[in-house]
Formats: sequence, C-alpha cells, structure tokens
Amino acid sequence: MHIMRITLKAKPVKHMDIQWYPGHMAKARRQVQQSLGLVDVVIELLDARIPASSRNPDINEILRAKPRVVALNKADLADPEATRAWLELFRRDGHAAAAVDARRGKGIKRLVQLTEQQARPAIARYVSRGRRARPARCMVVGVPNVGKSMLINRLAGKKVARTENRPGVTRGEQWIRLGRGLELLDTPGILWPKFADPEVAFKLAVTGAVKEQIYEPENLCLKLVQWLAEAAPGVLARHYGLAGTPLTPWEVVELVGRQRGFITAGGQVDMHRTSVVILKDFREGRLGGYTLDFPEQ
Repeated sequence: MHIMRITLKAKPVKHMDIQWYPGHMAKARRQVQQSLGLVDVVIELLDARIPASSRNPDINEILRAKPRVVALNKADLADPEATRAWLELFRRDGHAAAAVDARRGKGIKRLVQLTEQQARPAIARYVSRGRRARPARCMVVGVPNVGKSMLINRLAGKKVARTENRPGVTRGEQWIRLGRGLELLDTPGILWPKFADPEVAFKLAVTGAVKEQIYEPENLCLKLVQWLAEAAPGVLARHYGLAGTPLTPWEVVELVGRQRGFITAGGQVDMHRTSVVILKDFREGRLGGYTLDFPEQ
C-alpha cells in the first residue's frame, strides 16, 4: 500500500515556539570566541540529516577566518546521495568536509587527517618563530545533540566526555589528548536563542536536537507522518504492516498504536505513546535514511 497525499484530521505542527535562554547562549558564544586563540583549527559538527537546520546561523561570524573542517555526523541515518551533495557544497565554499558516524567510528580517520591538514599552516607559523613543533590543536563546535560528546569519545578512543541521548549535557571545558599529533579542547555547543523558522524547529525536533518537554510528540509525529507520505510513500505501511485504503496521518498513528497494543483503559489508542515510538523509529533509522535539508534549497 502507498500512503498518498493526505489531509490532516488533527492540527499539524504549524509553529514551534521554542525559546532558549539568551544569557546561556551568549555565554557559550563568548567561551568559544575566547578559545579560538588557543586552537589551530575548528571541527564544525552538523547533523547529516539537517546540515542547514543544525548549523548555528552566526557560525561564520564567530569563527571568522579560523581554519575549519565540517563534519556531517549521523551520516548512517541520512540519504547518502544528499550527503555527497552537501560535502561537495561545503568543499566549494572552501571548507574541508567529511561524513562521519561517531557511534560506529566510520569516517573518523578521514576527519583526523583533514583536521591535521588544516592545522599545518598554523603549526608552520608557530615553528617559524623559533618554537618547537607541537601537536595540532582543535576544538569541536556545534548545536546541542548533534553528537559532539560521542565524537570526542570516538576521537580519543575512550570515554572522556559525557555522552547522553539528551540535548545539552556537555558542560565546561577540558583538554583531551588525541594521540601524538592532535589535542582537542572540548567546548559547550552553541545554539541560537530561538527558532525564527517553524520548519527549522520541526527538523530539529524530529531529529531529536531539542528537549521533548518543549513540543508535543503527537503533533510532531503527525507532521512527520505527513512528510514521510510525500518523501517516501509506502514506507510506514511496509514497516508497520498497514493495509487498506490511503490513510490520514491521524489514522496511520492510530493503526500503529492498535497493532502495538497501546490501548488505554477506555479502549482508545494511546496516541502519545504511539507517537513517541514512531519518532524513535525515525530517529534511529528503522524507517530508512532521510535528509530533510537539501543544498539546492
């Protein structure tokens, strides 16, 4: 069965009013700017599924002329063709770029090579002033929950930074030695104070980059189901074994809930619990790999 273009029975996520604390974000920005003088190169970490939406809009102003390597993390959850297009775009913009899967360790060796290459001019200037050669120094920047702590742990080959599947758990700064040729300064992630574009808010929420307390899973799931119906017709029907005529997003979620046995005491489907399961399946790649941002847009 193919789920065709659909009309919502329930109100979709038209706007997600997500407000972050400007004071906290301003402090994080100051910390990064203060740390720039200590490093030779910056690793800008993005979510490969949403490279534009997961990028701090002030990042170019913050980093200025500092050498940079763009790392597209969670590439295993994104569309490979779209990831290749994004890598090419970043390279055309003058940035070294690599796709990585920090959880499995894929692409890490290439990322380290690019980071060391980008740091060589700074090291050469350092040595030309009569100083002994030292390891290249770098830091990772990115919005919360793009996998920064996991990447740092993978680079170091051991658990050195706290990792948790929850936005914003890394706090403070610490230097981490990554073998003989590279040292890394861990810094808090950066995120703009609020989301001006509701579509950006949707993409960040549906990929798990914002806390669940500030959006309604039911509405977010309905919008995801609608998006999948247009981007990948039939994927939900195949994954959840749905059958019948074309369904609205509400009916899709309801059917999944009944199949999973998520029924309340009153005999109704627990839409909240079902929505959480569908969102989790999407975020963990069980529904396939998808990219929600495209370079041509």
